Amino acid sequence: MSAVLAYKKTASPEVSAKEVDRLVHLHAPLVKRIAYHLLARLPASVLVDDLIQAGMIGLMEAARRFDDSQGASFETYAGIRIRGTMLDELRRGGWLPRTALRKLRQLTEATRAAERELGGEASPEAIARHLGMDLDSYYTLVREASEFGVVRFADLGNEEDEPWENGIADSGPGPQAQVEEDNLRASIAAAVDLLPPREKLVMSLYYEQELNLREIGEVLGVSESRVCQIHGQALVRLRARLGGGA
Repeated sequence: MSAVLAYKKTASPEVSAKEVDRLVHLHAPLVKRIAYHLLARLPASVLVDDLIQAGMIGLMEAARRFDDSQGASFETYAGIRIRGTMLDELRRGGWLPRTALRKLRQLTEATRAAERELGGEASPEAIARHLGMDLDSYYTLVREASEFGVVRFADLGNEEDEPWENGIADSGPGPQAQVEEDNLRASIAAAVDLLPPREKLVMSLYYEQELNLREIGEVLGVSESRVCQIHGQALVRLRARLGGGA
């Protein structure tokens, strides 16, 4: 997974309509899987069709901007964008729990502080100490926040705003906006590649191989709940490393 999201800091080339259609058709099941995964934690009034519709828009955006000459992983790139557009839809409808967003910020700041103190990768135990809680409580917090812990291009470097409270729409097609997004892709590529091995593997299995949490648990020999914790921890770690100042 060393090439995940590996984009150079140059504008993406035009992608043919035929190739966009192929990528969208091939990865449509990924949209449904992510939608149902999110739906399990949301109020009954949220319709899965609304999430799928938003996710398909994210998938089409990913397909139009994808550059396969850079050796990138389309599945992981698309998965992150799909979840981001679904969360945007939830934000617009007022369905994102403020408590989950506060927990996400709390975890992000503690992870950043622990890694700054250690000068590198912080273990769950080290992060839990920064939060002043035991390990079981830490993992509970990760699990509760992980459903909404997706990394979005628009959120990176914008930690002053509450995540998704003041959501920033994708920038227009101008050359400056394109260069900025390419730079962010490159940053995400480097950050994903430096995740701890197990976190990086879960990201690969979830987004690239399109395994669900139960199937990943079978591969790793751990419970589905543990996979959820690892996945959430990876997303929080990415936010901590890519976000703005604490």
